[in-house]
Amino acid sequence: MGFRRTEPTPRPFRNRQAAGRVLAGRLQHLAGDSRLLVLALPRGGVPVGFEIALALGAPLDVFIVRKLGVPGHEELALGAIASGPVVVLNDDVVRALRITRDTIDAIATQETREMERREHAYRGGRPPVNPAGRVVILVDDGLATGATMRAAVRALRDKGAARLIIAVPTAAPQTCDEFRTEVDEIVCAITPDPFEAVGLWYEDFSQTTDAEVQDLLERAAARTEG
Repeated sequence: MGFRRTEPTPRPFRNRQAAGRVLAGRLQHLAGDSRLLVLALPRGGVPVGFEIALALGAPLDVFIVRKLGVPGHEELALGAIASGPVVVLNDDVVRALRITRDTIDAIATQETREMERREHAYRGGRPPVNPAGRVVILVDDGLATGATMRAAVRALRDKGAARLIIAVPTAAPQTCDEFRTEVDEIVCAITPDPFEAVGLWYEDFSQTTDAEVQDLLERAAARTEG
């Protein structure tokens, strides 16, 4: 009679800050590269990215991506939009629900306005850091379907990033594997199976506020400029 070996269930992170410090340890081989830039997906990715940028001595900025939600079921993503603009669609959802191009364009226009509002609010007038020629670590607090991350990856490729690394504390195993062919490197600290939801892998998954994002970006900018 054979026995199937199973992996132990990983323990949740205490909070996003603790998760960021774990990732920073996995990314130490990048420390000292003058081209390094940490870009965090707001809001939840910013506390994670702040810890990585601090540990590696790299600048931190936000890269804003907005999910395109299905009308009436906004939690279901039909795609995502990133600055550029770059639109990535979940073709299976679009086909299954027969979502028209006009509907997609209307949702994308609305989310573009919100993306621009956040760009202004988070940076407080500071221009975005140009990713062209940089080694970019793209950070979020977790990967479920990967729709928003996929839009960010495509946009950063278009903007000329020299090397692109995804770093997330937790991810669905299949999603993490899918990105291995899309970026130069991916670090998923834990890949629980079953995954179910990002928030399950944090003891404290309270919402990151706009004010917290602004504060962390200001602190990071002061450290870099100083």
